[in-house]
Order: sequence, then C-alpha cells, then structure tokens
Amino acid sequence: MNKLKFTEKLTKITLTLFFAGIIAACGGGGGGGDDGGDSGDSGDDGGSDTGTSSVSGQLVVPSYVVTDSDVNDIETTSVANHPANNAQSVPNPVNIGGYVNVAGSGDSGNSFSAGDRDDYFLVDMTAGQTLLLNIGDIGTAGVDLDLYLYDSNGALIDRSIGTSQFESLVVPSDGQYYVNVYAFNGASNYLLSLGLTPSSALPPGALRMSDQFIPGEVVVKFDTDSFQAKSQDPTLNQFNFQQTPGNDAGVQLLTLNEQYAKVAARSDTSVPLSDDEQRKLDTLMAIKSLSSRSDVVYAQPNYIFQPSAVPNDQYYNYQWHYPQINLPQAWDITTGDNSVIVSVIDTGVLLNHPDLSGQLVAGYDFISSTDISGDGDGIDNNPDDVGDAVQGGSSSFHGSHVAGTVAATSNNSNGVAGVAWGVRVMPIRVLGKGGGTSYDITQGILFSAGLTNDSGTLPAQRADIINMSLGGGSPDQATFDAITAARNAGVIIIAAAGNENTSQLSYPASYNGVVSVSAVDLNRERAPYSNFGTEIDVAAPGGDTQADLNGDGRPDGVLSTAADDSSGAVEFQYVFYNGTSMAAPHVAGVAALMQSVHSGLTPAEFDSMLSAGDLTNDIGNSGRDDLYGHGLIDAYKAVQAAQQRGGGNTPTDPTLSVSPQNLNFSNTLQTSTLYIEEVGGAVGTVQVTENIAWLSITPNVVNASGMGSYTVAVDRTGLTPAAYSGTFQVSAGTSSASVEVIMQVTDTSIAGDAGRHYVLLVNNATGEAVQQDSVNTNTGSGNYSFSSVPSGDYLVVAGSDMDMDNLICDAGESCGAYSTLSQPVVITVGSGSVSGLDFSTSYEYQTPSSLSTEGAQELMVYPRLD
Repeated sequence: MNKLKFTEKLTKITLTLFFAGIIAACGGGGGGGDDGGDSGDSGDDGGSDTGTSSVSGQLVVPSYVVTDSDVNDIETTSVANHPANNAQSVPNPVNIGGYVNVAGSGDSGNSFSAGDRDDYFLVDMTAGQTLLLNIGDIGTAGVDLDLYLYDSNGALIDRSIGTSQFESLVVPSDGQYYVNVYAFNGASNYLLSLGLTPSSALPPGALRMSDQFIPGEVVVKFDTDSFQAKSQDPTLNQFNFQQTPGNDAGVQLLTLNEQYAKVAARSDTSVPLSDDEQRKLDTLMAIKSLSSRSDVVYAQPNYIFQPSAVPNDQYYNYQWHYPQINLPQAWDITTGDNSVIVSVIDTGVLLNHPDLSGQLVAGYDFISSTDISGDGDGIDNNPDDVGDAVQGGSSSFHGSHVAGTVAATSNNSNGVAGVAWGVRVMPIRVLGKGGGTSYDITQGILFSAGLTNDSGTLPAQRADIINMSLGGGSPDQATFDAITAARNAGVIIIAAAGNENTSQLSYPASYNGVVSVSAVDLNRERAPYSNFGTEIDVAAPGGDTQADLNGDGRPDGVLSTAADDSSGAVEFQYVFYNGTSMAAPHVAGVAALMQSVHSGLTPAEFDSMLSAGDLTNDIGNSGRDDLYGHGLIDAYKAVQAAQQRGGGNTPTDPTLSVSPQNLNFSNTLQTSTLYIEEVGGAVGTVQVTENIAWLSITPNVVNASGMGSYTVAVDRTGLTPAAYSGTFQVSAGTSSASVEVIMQVTDTSIAGDAGRHYVLLVNNATGEAVQQDSVNTNTGSGNYSFSSVPSGDYLVVAGSDMDMDNLICDAGESCGAYSTLSQPVVITVGSGSVSGLDFSTSYEYQTPSSLSTEGAQELMVYPRLD
C-alpha cells in the first residue's frame, strides 16, 4: 500500500542534498548510567563523579487536552465512559487521547480481559466542525477502529467505518452530540480531535455514510485478472455479490443483492435507520469485510463525482505549494508535453514507484565508487535508487521526491500531483552513501545534455531542463565546464541555492548560466534555512516542516514521492520534506511547462524573461533582491509568456488567485496573511464579503484594484470556549473564491489532562533511561524529580503508556521533552542540582504508520523502567 509520510530531515553530506528539517538530538555526550528503577535510584557509567545532584521540573498540559477515563494502564483508576449514559463530558475544541480494545486483544492491563470496545464523549459542537480519529496502531494486524456520531437523543447522525488510519466526520448542525470511538477489531491507542481541523484538510481514507455514493454498488480490484474463480467464492456468495455482465477482468463493479441481510445496529444508543441509511451502511460494511481479504487490492464505494478543475490525486489537498504559484491556472493551458524531458541529477529514482514508473525515460547511474554507490558496482544504465541510509538506516530517496515534484503521475485519483505531469523525467544517479563527487556529477550533466561522457552512450533524446538539488561550497572547473557545455547545447539548468541560511555562495547554483532557487514558506517569506545573496535568481515553495500555518494538521513541507526502507524492504510512500531541494524542481517543472508551449525556448530566453519579471511575482524589495531574486515563480505568468513567445494564444480568461484557501487560528494565533492576486490580466476591483463577527480583514500592501496582501485577524474577546468557523468570499469582476476560517477559543480555567506520565532521565551517550518518576497530570500539571544523579549529560522525556505495552510516547500517546519535543535540550549535571526544567506535554498529531513522522516523536519511544 502506498503511504503518506510526514518527514522532517536535514542531511549533510559531501554534496548536500538541499532539503532541510530537524534531527532529534538523542546522541553525544557522557552521562550517568543505571540498571533501572524509579525516582531516587542511581548508577554510574564512569562519569567524573557519582555526585548527589537532583534534577527536577514540572510537566504542563494545555487546557484543550483530555484523556480517556478508562485506559489500559494499571497504574490508573478506570472510570467507564460507556454506554452512552456514562459518556465523558469534554470541552470543545479538544484533543482526546484514548485506548479501546476487543476482549482478549492488546497487552495485559485494566481492560484486557473484559474489553473496552466503546468510548463515549459528550460535547457541544457547531455546524461544520470536524471529528478526526487518528488510529495509533493501525499497522498492527487486524486493528480497526470506527467513529460514530449520535445526536442527544441517540439517533445516528453519521458513521466513519473505513479500514485506514483515519476516520473523520463533519458535524451537520449546532447541537449536543455523543461521539463514539468503537473497537471493531483489535486494540489501539487513538487521538480524537474535535473542532481542530478544517473540513477541507481532513485526510483521505474514511468511509462515511454521509458520503455521496451509490448504495449497493462496490468497486473492487482483486489481485488476479479473472473474476471467474472469485464468483464461486463462498465468502463472496454470502454477501450475494453479483458480477457486472461483460466484465471478467481488472476492476469489478459488484452489486449488492437486494436480499442481503441487513447489518444489525451495534450501538446501545441506536435509533432505527431509514431504508437508505441502512442500504448505505450495508454497503460500507460489505466493503470493510472485503478489505480484510488478502486477495483484495482495494474495495471502495462507487462514489458520485462532480467536475473538478484541479487534479483528483488522493493527497493533492496537502500540496499547498501549487496554488501558491498559480499552477491550477497554468494547467488550464498545459499539463506538459511528453516530448519534453527534465533530467533529475540526484540519488536516482525509485523506478517502480507507482507515481513515477510511467513518467520516466532511460537514465544512467554515474556513481563510480562502490563505497558510495551501495549497489555493489560502478557506473551502469540502472539509475534505480537503492538508498543512501542517511538517517540511522533510513534512506532519503531524495531524487524520487524531487522527480515527483517535477512530474509525478497526476489526475489519477492516487498519490500526489506533479508540476508538469505530462513531461518525462530522466533519472541520473550521482549521489549515494555519504553524498557524491563532482566528477560523477559532471558526467551526469554531460549525459543529460547528449554530450560525450564516460558511459560511452548517449540518451535517445537529450534533456531540455536539468535539475540539481545538490551542492557544496567549493567551485570546480570541471563541473563549470560541463554546465557551460550543456547550456550551449540548449539545456536550461536549475539548482538549489542551499540550506545554510547564509549569503555564502554554493555551487552549482552560483555558477553563471545556472538558475539559483531560494525557498519560501507558506506565507511567501524566505524559509528560515534558505540561502540568500547576490546569486539568487528566483524563489519557489520549499516549505517549513516546523510550522502548520494553514492548520491542516500537517507540517508545511512540500509533499512528494519517496519510500521507507528502515525495515529492510522498500515501502513506497509520500513524504513532506522542506528545503531549497524542494524549491528547485518547482522551477524546473514550470520551465518544462514553458517548453511544452514554446519548443524553441532557450536558456538565454528563459533568463531574459526571468529578468524582465515575466515569470514571477515580485514579493521582496522592488526589482531583484537578494532574498527572492526576481521574485516568486508564477506558473501561469510563465506559461502564458512562453506561449506568447512561441506564437500561441492563451486560451484562458484572466482570473482571481486567493491563497491560502483555509485559515486556522489555533489556540493563541491572532493574525495571518492572505494574498489576493489577479492572474492573466485585470479582473476588476477586489471585494471582500464577510459577516464573521470575530474576524477582521484589512489591506496590508495592495494596489489600486485591491490586489496584494491582507492581514486577517481574530478577536476572541467575550467568546465562550469553543471552536468557531466561517467562510468569507473574495471577488473581483466575474471571478470569485471562498476562504474557510476556523478559530479555537480554549477555556483556560479548565485543567488539561494528558494522563499518567512516566518521566525518564535519559543518558545522552547511550540513549538509555537511568531513572523514572511517575506523575499524574489530571490537574493540568505535575511535578517530577530525580535524586542522586551522577555528573553527565542527560535528556528528560515524558509520556503516557495508555496501552500498557511498557513504552512511552508511542503512537497515540501523550509525549513531551525538555525543552521541546522537536528540539530536546541536553542537560549537563555537575556538582549542583538542576531545577526548573518545565516543559509541555500533550497529544499531538502523531502518524506512525500509513501517515508516519520520522521526526523527534518517532525517535523518542522509550521503555518504562518497571
């Protein structure tokens, strides 16, 4: 199964892969050692002295955090929150951490024997608010949790009963509701978020009764081509499926017989369903059953779709970086011509990735050293990425991420979209374990340009564009000569500016004849890592995985194709990275779209158009500046300009561009920036229509027509604690767009509760816990302390263990670290005591499996000392 993965990495190698993020600080230094025990125990691993120092602090829990009252941890006292008349009252908005299990499933603990299949929560919610269930242990065989919504009378409002990691629902109207998390099978931690996620940002995968699909019809793909053997399968017969006439191979449209036995209502609050509701429920339950079969590739409803102007790829909604550069408008002109080729000179490409395999032309592996290559040989014609193992055994698959941004297969209801999905990628492998060499890169450039190289071969067709998301601080003549030769052959060359947050020159981006690309974040501001300076030519989305400015529950990185090989097998995934490595392929993809409408486009012409402002929006100081070069790449302007130069006509009318299209004012966030622009010519004067009492929209930097940036602010004064939502309209002439807004108001008088925590003092040298304290956080905070701590370096980590597996901070559990979870601080203990080490702990958006994070949270999973 293809998986979406949220990854934050910074990899420094000989020639740096230019993407940026964080590394969990879990190594280095010396420290105390111990063989286990609770607070007060000590040990010695050879530090300078055993010492008698103490370490202490406080755990602080945000007020919007709540814990399920009957978890499996035997050190907690369970208070049943089922059936519905025992529902646990919770505030709105809220993040709830919990645990449910079928009897006999999971680890031994409070609920192992009798089971705890239902958790009920009673909450007041408003129309349009969302419920998002994140299932912590979805990767464990058989684990399946469902999400139910009932009104205050016990009538079923909606159900989300899929088999993926996420279940989600949208509240239809204001009122009081029972929210039910149900263990359909197995045992799992979960995170239930109420009123914290915009409806437009809900993840895919849920099977909701409220969805628009044809009752009684199921789309199924089996792992064999013929349906004949399946039609006799007694498991299918008991559901009374009938094969659609004339379709005996591939994807099947199966119909559910009218006599199919109705699924019995399972909830203790259920009210009889209408015939249509029952039919839809029967269909979804049949799909759930089919999905559990090993011979079923997928089973889904026969959804009803409406026409759409954007790609229908599964994760396109998370690719905020495309509307930012007006790609949807450019796609109205072209999605790329398959005669155009972009060479990606990088770590190679995962040739069998489902979003890349049909997008490639023949490439080459130019890694000459077997110490670097990882594939056991020198140069050859196989550019498949075998991994670089840059993160503790997990490879970056950096080249695949870059290639996916350029031209991932798109509009196929799967995966992600590429900038220019109609063009082709030439994979060139030059980076492996520890990086790559300038000589190998030189050969990759020559091959891409159709020039003589060490392979003794030439491509059937040279590349039109070369992308190099790599670099180093030292210029060299051989690489410069190869770049010059490639440019003279007509190749446009684009490179990442680097991630050192410096104005020092990086190469190849700083060579004459190379388009140097800096990175911006979701707010169109220079990303904190991005290089800047005199050689920057253009800016593009690079993202920032430390932020979530659009409130979609995901880091604001660039989403594209990759894989995970940490288990030894390569598992195809979709990953959020950030860096100038991610910015450069946006520009390469736009150049490919330009080439698609103007086949005679030359490097010099591209440079001239860039300098003239024909390809960008000026977002910094007027004219060229050292942060953004000539501005933020604008795909529509660029394609339109190229089409005009190529003698074509622009087939689209001027339109309005508004970004971002949803705003989430979570917790204490007060203001955000909205950009309103006209694309393709004048569209009229901006009119903003909103009647949201707690919202204000004021011009920031705008022109006479009102185009430009606006400050959107919220005022929580006098508002009762809840999640508030609304939509405002932006129009100009005949063009219009809507922006969804959500705001949280938390009740600071309510004490947060992140459950019982086990606070660990971790030896920074070994990564092992040496002492433990047990702290209850149900009053919103809790004090911890360690005594008789030997001199050395330590981390302090805390987390709950709701499933009683003796691990803290694993999927779905609350977690924190001093000073923050994403940037833990090493504490040096000497002869004196260390106090005041206060830090926050909560249930965050954890995604360990089909939506996993290789950031600090995933790396900080520790065994309890019991």
